[in-house]
Amino acid sequence: MKIDAPPWREIHLPGLGPLRIRDSGPPGCEPDAPTILLIHGWTVSADLNWCRTYEPIARRARDIAWDQRGHGPGGIRARGRMRMEDLADDAAAVVRALGVDRATAVGYSMGGAVAQAMWRRHPDLLDGLVLCATAMAYGLTAKERRDFAVMGASSLSARLAAAVGRNDLGWRAARRAGERQTGASMGTGDADFDRWAWDETKAGSLDHVLRAAWNLGRFDSSDWIHEVDVAHAVVICGDDDVVPTARQRQLAHALPDATIVEIDADHSACVRRPDLFIPALGRALDAVHGPAQQ
Repeated sequence: MKIDAPPWREIHLPGLGPLRIRDSGPPGCEPDAPTILLIHGWTVSADLNWCRTYEPIARRARDIAWDQRGHGPGGIRARGRMRMEDLADDAAAVVRALGVDRATAVGYSMGGAVAQAMWRRHPDLLDGLVLCATAMAYGLTAKERRDFAVMGASSLSARLAAAVGRNDLGWRAARRAGERQTGASMGTGDADFDRWAWDETKAGSLDHVLRAAWNLGRFDSSDWIHEVDVAHAVVICGDDDVVPTARQRQLAHALPDATIVEIDADHSACVRRPDLFIPALGRALDAVHGPAQQ
């Protein structure tokens, strides 16, 4: 399926190997335009998360996006841990490989946790944060901790299933858990889009995706998020039951000086409600960079 997206290019990350990224380049004749890292959410690919967003944002900034470790058709199949900190280090490696001095991290859902961890670990590389449909912590209740633990335990089953070619059932279970992330099975009324969304999701490594979920359940920035010292904004989905809206508001109010933009949409807003999400993201970026040049 064709989407309106920046072209792919390949870069090399030391110790990790090649990575395919979307890179729009600076918009028009604006070499000093900001660089924006679009960091996608759990189970999905960069294209599925940001397919509605690429073109509007490319008018004002340089868009950079990639499939996170183990996700989508292009994510690094690196061995080892899948902590949010590891994904944040990958993002930092992308910035360094591009020779960019500083970038703005825009993270959606799990990508918001990665963006927070990136600021914590690599503050010299960021000039701003925009956190969308995300939270300081995910595994707070007993049920949440149990659910994340089950997904972590399931990663062993995923590896065994892959060894005998039976990954499909595991992927369908993961899909049910994560489909609300961007509405991957979402009744858009567009059968081609829905088939493409499922293909983008299933192209990832089930083992990596499940381990990412377990580590997401252990992420907690509440002890340090108040220390953020770059311009920042939060986009809140006001009808979200995947990352509860109350958690999103808690994050916004824990930050030292967040611009808050709330929309009347659920967790799939980035795909199903671009009419609301794109203007909200634009207002958040205005707060970080100043109004876009027309």
